[in-house]
Amino acid sequence: MSDDQLWQMTRGGHDPRKVYAAYSAALKYKGKPTVILIKTIKGFGMGQAGESVMVAHNVKKMDISSLKEFRDRFHVPLKDDELAALPFIKPEPGSPEDQFIQKSRKTLGGPVPFRNTSHNPLPAPPLTTFKGLLASSKGRELSTTMAFVRLLGTLVKDKGIGKHIVPIIPDEARTFGMEGLFRQLGIYAPTGQLYEPQDSETISWYREDPKGQIFEEGITEAGAISSWLAAATAHTNYDVPMIPFYTFYSMFGFQRIGDQIWAAFCFSIPVL
Repeated sequence: MSDDQLWQMTRGGHDPRKVYAAYSAALKYKGKPTVILIKTIKGFGMGQAGESVMVAHNVKKMDISSLKEFRDRFHVPLKDDELAALPFIKPEPGSPEDQFIQKSRKTLGGPVPFRNTSHNPLPAPPLTTFKGLLASSKGRELSTTMAFVRLLGTLVKDKGIGKHIVPIIPDEARTFGMEGLFRQLGIYAPTGQLYEPQDSETISWYREDPKGQIFEEGITEAGAISSWLAAATAHTNYDVPMIPFYTFYSMFGFQRIGDQIWAAFCFSIPVL
């Protein structure tokens, strides 16, 4: 290796060659699970503006000196007088990078990825289906959570759209009072019930089933909202319209997946 190549080597998590080599080795290893441990630095490349400091994720702008350090470290082809404008960098026509982009665009079907806009519509249930929720509670207090669970229970019983409803719950089903749906719909588990639930001796229900309809993802809001995204795009990817409901517990359950919800809006997915 030349001196320049040696100086260009970085910590494993920031060196694409090392990451590629580790991933390649993991793919070739057979017979046992493989784990790749990657060490990184918060704010890598930000210089004095935020490298290796706790506030790196709060930095919104970098000063000129930090931009120069970033440019020099990553060989960004910009002159000093161009840095302040932060212009877009486009690969030269015919360059390896340009050829890769063109090839990838062709694989995707063109500059704009293809999206099927035709789909099978679902019949909307008549308003009378929800008469129990629309009528007066006659002075009885009803929490929003209880009303939502009743609404969900009504939807899954509907003959027109019931099987297209996808309730998704990250961990807190009993907190929401949704355990009644376990008996009715079952929790989706391809391998069925493999363990004895902790509350198996109580009157509460916890039923896993290969044909279950509820997704209870455990303590992972990111996994739950990913399931929501998959179901919400099923109409265009698989021609199977679904109506997913992601149920989060407290504001923290929303904050942890805010970026993924924003991605859903960017994909023009209807949010229910």
